[in-house]
Amino acid sequence: MGGPAALSEKGSSARAGVAVSLRGVTKVYDSGVTALGPLDLEVRNGEFVSLLGPSGCGKSTALRLIAGLSASTSGTVGISSRDGQVRTGHSIGFVFQEPTLMPWTSVRENVRLPLKLAKMPPAESEARVHQALTHVGLSDFADAYPRELSGGMKMRVSLARALVTDPEILLMDEPFAALDEITRFRLNNDLLSLWRNLHKTIIFVTHSVFESVYLSERIIVMTSRPGRLSAEIRIDAPAARGEDFRTSAAYADYCRKVSNALAPSYAGQPGS
Repeated sequence: MGGPAALSEKGSSARAGVAVSLRGVTKVYDSGVTALGPLDLEVRNGEFVSLLGPSGCGKSTALRLIAGLSASTSGTVGISSRDGQVRTGHSIGFVFQEPTLMPWTSVRENVRLPLKLAKMPPAESEARVHQALTHVGLSDFADAYPRELSGGMKMRVSLARALVTDPEILLMDEPFAALDEITRFRLNNDLLSLWRNLHKTIIFVTHSVFESVYLSERIIVMTSRPGRLSAEIRIDAPAARGEDFRTSAAYADYCRKVSNALAPSYAGQPGS
């Protein structure tokens, strides 16, 4: 595709400001493997964007660069708040592929962890934790332990922990991949509701064409390693989506379009 994504003047594109900007970004590991880039991408405030591509194409690497968990080899990564100020990782929440919960403590204390690290006063942190658990539907499970939770509930705790600092940007790295289909559908619906209500900028990594179409305003299709942008597809569907959209002809058409755009990224890979 080359260059920052061009957005039409409707939907999320009308929201002022760019939340995330990657320009000429590459990542080369010490082994000499080029994992990513050059990659150019812009994500606007309040937008829901999915990164879609084959395993090893650099989707997760891109998230880690945006979060500041790793440094790019070249290029620039810019993070801006809604007021236009350049920010660091403090305005970012990250939901990993695994919940990574502390098994020896309660749901409440797992969610509180980022606030403890930030040395927030207990009274204020308690209100934040309660609000975050309410957002994900787990306020009645604050005193439960991870071993008592289902896989979907554990992922909800992980999401609450990412939300508890009230970040402007939420990065999600295949958070629902290990869940059964029904649980995954339910969490997809709940995530869309959270996005509409909290007005977060979400960048979501997935291998699933169906999930990317259901969730996203815009899908960025990436090439095989080193990951670059090969296609951009806008999903012009209402933000309030449900089973009517999932079973519609429009949804099927978008899935077909995205699958066709993704196919070249798998060409020549083992098993293709």
